[in-house]
Amino acid sequence: MRKKYLDRLVNILKKSDIDAILIAPSEEMEFIMGHNTHICERFQALIIKNDGNYFYICNLLTKDEIQSVLGPDVKVYAWFDGDVFTDTVKKAFEEQGLIGKTIAVNSTERAFLILQIMEAIDVKFVNGKPYLEDMRMIKDEEELNNLRMAARITDESYEELLRFIKPGIKEADIARKMNEIFKEKGADEGFTMVCSGPNSSYPHYNDDQRVIQAKDIIVLDWGCKYKNMCADMSRTVFVGGVTAEEKKVYEIVKESQASGEKAALAGAYIPDVDKASRDIIDKSGYGEYFFTRLGHGIGYSVHEAPDIKASNHRNLEKGMVFSIEPGIYMAGKFGIRIENIVAVTENGNEVLNKASTEIMII
Repeated sequence: MRKKYLDRLVNILKKSDIDAILIAPSEEMEFIMGHNTHICERFQALIIKNDGNYFYICNLLTKDEIQSVLGPDVKVYAWFDGDVFTDTVKKAFEEQGLIGKTIAVNSTERAFLILQIMEAIDVKFVNGKPYLEDMRMIKDEEELNNLRMAARITDESYEELLRFIKPGIKEADIARKMNEIFKEKGADEGFTMVCSGPNSSYPHYNDDQRVIQAKDIIVLDWGCKYKNMCADMSRTVFVGGVTAEEKKVYEIVKESQASGEKAALAGAYIPDVDKASRDIIDKSGYGEYFFTRLGHGIGYSVHEAPDIKASNHRNLEKGMVFSIEPGIYMAGKFGIRIENIVAVTENGNEVLNKASTEIMII
């Protein structure tokens, strides 16, 4: 167990009057327990109580593995396939003093299992995602250093990609090159998204087979992992030239992105950060084409808290790290996105990505 984060989570549960949190196999489980297991139709979960104690419930097929991870002093309740699993859950909750209590549930537990437990046991379940997000939202200096390195490696890959991209290759070829560069620089594969031509107008494009053509726009969205910390950067490049309209839209997005970065300071109200960026695109007449949030948190996941959007009514704090990535997306035509990662510091902020945001024609 990662004690620093366990203690942080327990304090959050206490302040929120939550008696315990139930964490099913997930990235969240791996984050706090240092181990993750195969998720299947059988119920299993790590349960952490607000007094700092924790236990595990699983099928017999996972018991020995979990016991070896948690150690002999941690109680693991196991059930046989021929049994009714809720009987074991009830026994565990009775012994652990959780009958009639409020238990938060993480984002990967399945509703059909929670409903069965609720039918069999007097317990109240609530959404646990916000508590797990708060646990990891503020990055310490070690995490920030790893985020800096991940951003640096991703920055460095940009120059190599500009030399590699040319008409005739596929989007998939560019994505493959991204991961090759990461490995060469000592980082792990992260994620890659290459959106060319009209595909650039799809913010979360999910294919990679289009062939790059002369006069294409290409939105590159990619990032490596370094010591489990993620990078994320977007740049929009032009193959063979840029039209007057494309240049106009690019400069609007560039100004919007810079304005969002400037506003993202310690103590800033998150809706105001979103507004600082969005107002520029709105006033330019392209507001209807900026329909995404301004940004998302980043750390052990590419997408985590805090979201930078008008509906997130909280203030920025030192140690929060997130993207600022406005975009204009005109379906069937083209899209433009520029994205950097920003870390909030005590006296302002630090932009982790240093790669140029100037127009690049290749």
